[in-house]
Amino acid sequence: MSGAKRIAVLLPILAVMTGFTQAATHESKPDATLRFSGGSFAVGIGFSWGSGTLTYKSRDYPVKVNGLTIGVGVTSASAYGKVYNLKHLRDFSGHYDVGAGGRRGVTLAGGRKATTMTNQAGVIVALSSTQQGVDVTAAGGGVDIQFK
Repeated sequence: MSGAKRIAVLLPILAVMTGFTQAATHESKPDATLRFSGGSFAVGIGFSWGSGTLTYKSRDYPVKVNGLTIGVGVTSASAYGKVYNLKHLRDFSGHYDVGAGGRRGVTLAGGRKATTMTNQAGVIVALSSTQQGVDVTAAGGGVDIQFK
């Protein structure tokens, strides 16, 4: 079988497997939840910040969120997330990379955004946020989430 034919056969199989994996992750019960609020300011390279609470095994843990953005704008945001693959509390802190598509978009006045982030320990945060303000985002590399 030629290389092109192999690729043509393997790509649909890979797409189906990826879809099943994503569906299983997002339909399963989360290991924890995350709530936070914060803001961002950017003219070229900017900064985002926030604080919130991780609820894990019926206990609340205060967290802080910091990250870099590329874009222009000033926004405030509140977010709620479901946390998956969190087997040990120590695995939660770290740098979370935004999904392969990155973050690009425009928010005027107010809007909802959803993103999925993963850290070095394989912890996944499926986040839904509401933003207020004006924001033009070209890209985003991720955020650091640490316990206070």
